[in-house]
Amino acid sequence: MRNVFVNKLFEYAKKDSNILLLTGDLGYGLFDNFRFNLPKQFINVGIAEQNMINIASGLSYSGKNVFVYSIIPFLLMRPFEGIRLNISYNNLPVKLLGAGGGLLYGAEGPTHHAYEDIGLLRLLPNVTIFCPGDKMEIDNLLEDVINYKSPIYIRFGGNVGGSIYSTKQKFKLGKGNIVVKGKEIVIFSMGTMLKESYLAVKELNKYNIFPTLISMHTIKPLDVDLIKKYVSNSKQVYVVEDHKKTGGLFSAILENIPNVKHNATFYSLSLPDKFIADVGDNTYLYKKYGLTYDNITELILKERGDAFE
Repeated sequence: MRNVFVNKLFEYAKKDSNILLLTGDLGYGLFDNFRFNLPKQFINVGIAEQNMINIASGLSYSGKNVFVYSIIPFLLMRPFEGIRLNISYNNLPVKLLGAGGGLLYGAEGPTHHAYEDIGLLRLLPNVTIFCPGDKMEIDNLLEDVINYKSPIYIRFGGNVGGSIYSTKQKFKLGKGNIVVKGKEIVIFSMGTMLKESYLAVKELNKYNIFPTLISMHTIKPLDVDLIKKYVSNSKQVYVVEDHKKTGGLFSAILENIPNVKHNATFYSLSLPDKFIADVGDNTYLYKKYGLTYDNITELILKERGDAFE
């Protein structure tokens, strides 16, 4: 996801000298096109993330279209005060590019895990949260992101390869997309978890179970109308995210449907409310914490039971 975005951003930057990319001593190789071909549009601030956010804010205030890249804990948690007071408060259209959502940097351990980020930024006014889970979402929404007039956080997951979308769709920030249309069960997912959810749907089809899968690529603003429609017409609702339940997609959905009449049972597949001290590759960690397609499949098969008899 990250590489697809950066490569496409470079193509836009070649035509628009107003686009600037800042990084905090990261992205070697990834940003070579910027470093060598657009050196006046690339700033390596060094390991000084608070300063990086302040510089980005000043450049944005002066009219530059600023993109800031780092691994999520260093992009958001370390300089949070600057994001809150400089970017959010002033509604500056800075684009925050966060690498390593969830447990993608599992081998680096707890310092690099990112499972509180969505909750953190949901607290801030004016900030949009975009969690692409598919190449098509980036391809179709990149131009909107570049031209966005308010702060926006882009959370990069690990999905690569071809698209899981089988039909041509319209994409819009703030609107969910139906990946697979089914019945009685709905799965809301985003980011890295979108492909795992899609693989689970394909596996469940073998058991004559046909869930609807919806990509909630924009967590804020949330597509409340779409959520209400599918919650009110489903028996079971599953929310799959590589974030803590608190503050994430599950929380966002429940906060927005208090007056919706429904008979659905809700299930959260998310990360636990604790510091994850495990160190290992992300495949191992996602399996351990129940966020792979076979975990999703197993839970739905187990819970389907009497609800459909």
